Parts: sequence; C-alpha cells; structure tokens
Amino acid sequence: MSREIQVTFDAHDPAALSTFWRDALGYVHPAPPGVTLPPGADPLAAWDDFLDKVGTPKDQRNNQSAVEDPDGKGPRLFFQKVPEDKVAKNRLHLDVRAAPGLRGDERMAALEAECDRLVALGAKRLRRDEPAPPLSFGFIVMADPEGNEFCLD
Repeated sequence: MSREIQVTFDAHDPAALSTFWRDALGYVHPAPPGVTLPPGADPLAAWDDFLDKVGTPKDQRNNQSAVEDPDGKGPRLFFQKVPEDKVAKNRLHLDVRAAPGLRGDERMAALEAECDRLVALGAKRLRRDEPAPPLSFGFIVMADPEGNEFCLD
C-alpha cells in the first residue's frame, strides 16, 4: 500500500518561501481550518483573519506555512521556521519536471524558459548540465530564495 507524503522545508521566512514554491509549481495556499474561501479570495489574507480570531500573537504568525497541489496529485509542502542557516548542500532535493517528453535543443530551451521564470520569482541559477544520452537528457540546477537546491528536469 502506498503512502502520501509531505515535504517539509526549514525556512527563515515560511510565508515567502511557500509563496515562491506555490508560484513555481502552480500550487495553492490552503484555506484555514473550517473556512471555505469564495472564488478569487486571498488565502493568506484569510489566514491573517483566522490567526487574529484565534489570538495568535503577531510575532508567531510566520512560524509555518503550507502549499498544496490543487489537483491533489503532488505532495503537500510544509514550511517551518527555524533559526539556523542552511550551511551545506541539501541531502534531498526536488526535481521539477519542466520539460516532460522533450529531448535535445527543444528540452533545453524549455528548461531555460522555466529557469528564467523562476529567477524572476527569486530563484538562483547554479549551473546547466548538458544532455549526455543515454543516461542524462540535460538539466539545470537552481536554488530557491533560501538556498535549497533543486533541479529543472
């Protein structure tokens, strides 16, 4: 029997990092517990209202955040505030499938376009690995705004 997973990120700014990954993956911030959002409503504003109502002190409101796949296929991403800096390469990273089924120049052009989009959202390009068939079709290594490495694949 398979299991669902949640991917947890340590972060200095959970709200900002969750917003980056929301936009990078096409995910959404979920509504607060017991709240049904009308179409077009801002879930982060709803969270502010919810946290006001439950008495959460303002200095604790950015301790955690989450984003979810609106189609229910991908894992939930959870972001928790930690005081320490990232000091080494991640031991686990995400591969963002930005060019499924593409090969050669067409694949690398699609990866470059996605790289440009994510850089505009706050990511950093680290390096490009050229295709080396049959084992690699090429990828771009990047870092999110807090330095967590991931690949455009």
